[in-house]
Amino acid sequence: MQNENVPAAVAAKPQPDRDWRIIGLIGTGHFLSHFYMLCLAPLFPLWKEEFGVSYAVLGLSVALMSAVTALLQTPVGFLVDRHGARPFLVGGTLLMALSISAMALAPNYWVILGLAILSGIGNSVIHPADYAILGSSIGEKRMGRAFAMHTFTGNLGFAAAPLALGLMTQTLGLGWRPTLLALGLLGVPVVLAILLQSRILQDQARPKKGKAPVGREVLLSRTMLMFFAFFLLSSMAGAGIQSFLIATLDQLWGTPLTVASLALTGYVTGATSGVLLGGWYADRHTRHFTFVTGLTALSVALFLAMGLVPLPEAVLPFVAFIAGGALGASRTPRDVMVKNAAPPGQMGKVFGFISSGLPLGSAITPVPFGMMLDRGMAWMVLPTVAALLVASLFCAGTARGEALRAARPPAPLPAE
Repeated sequence: MQNENVPAAVAAKPQPDRDWRIIGLIGTGHFLSHFYMLCLAPLFPLWKEEFGVSYAVLGLSVALMSAVTALLQTPVGFLVDRHGARPFLVGGTLLMALSISAMALAPNYWVILGLAILSGIGNSVIHPADYAILGSSIGEKRMGRAFAMHTFTGNLGFAAAPLALGLMTQTLGLGWRPTLLALGLLGVPVVLAILLQSRILQDQARPKKGKAPVGREVLLSRTMLMFFAFFLLSSMAGAGIQSFLIATLDQLWGTPLTVASLALTGYVTGATSGVLLGGWYADRHTRHFTFVTGLTALSVALFLAMGLVPLPEAVLPFVAFIAGGALGASRTPRDVMVKNAAPPGQMGKVFGFISSGLPLGSAITPVPFGMMLDRGMAWMVLPTVAALLVASLFCAGTARGEALRAARPPAPLPAE
């Protein structure tokens, strides 16, 4: 997809330096998006003491931020496609960051809840705007690596938030107020960098009228609904592993806490690093669905092995690392498949809608998996994860088939 204001010869010319600058700008904003989503929970013990509210009420801050982000991604995607991604990326990132900083001045916890909603509104622009810009600005030879780095920087944001909060509040002895003020202000130079470099961030070309489905017709197509289900089911499986792998291994095999924790760390590390391998593959090969299928099948086999066979403790973290790495590597080709299926000029709403399946999947999983463990049915957890992944593959295959049929030129009419 080419920017209408950029000559075709310029847009087609490979510009690796420019591409990596774009990836760096977008990736830094995505890092902050995930960082801010996890920077509140480590403060719960401090807030409980200062504001005198329960942990259930404290959890509302994270729940509201996540829910608002998920609910607004699709409407924001429509706005991105209509008016361009850059102003929304700048405004959303600034709102997201300054809302976190403003929490430092909150006189009570209810103000923090309001600011969490505002930060969630800002956060909702990130996925639709990021993918619209990357899909329009990056050369096709680096598209896979661009999407991979986008996912990778987001995962780094999740990993860095608890470490940064712990370092600043515990090791350095800063109060939570100066900590949030400083961390929120990190977004200001990022916004300034995006503004200064905005000329290299291209918006999508507007679709020609009558040439492709638009609006709700795109999102309600069988292709996009199946991609949404693919993201949703994959997220449900991943959330089940991250939330309950330790408890499941303990109930099934009496795995020591240290070993089970190493297994979870192995899974998360593999899933994070695997996306880079997936980006490398996506840029060099075209059989994306075959790659996704093979790696997901490998993960399914390994999760079933952990759930059905008492593996040696020394082997368990390695098996979890391979399972996580295989799933992580399948993510970037998945994103490229969605990008290729999106009609011209519709990438904001497509990724806004489909990626909302990720937080929704994470919200659905904990209660039923927790019920399995509460009722002594730990043997069901990992097979259920495997079943969710198999179902996600069915959805991906259906979406791919529909996309191929939609792209196929109509058969010529028979001659009279």
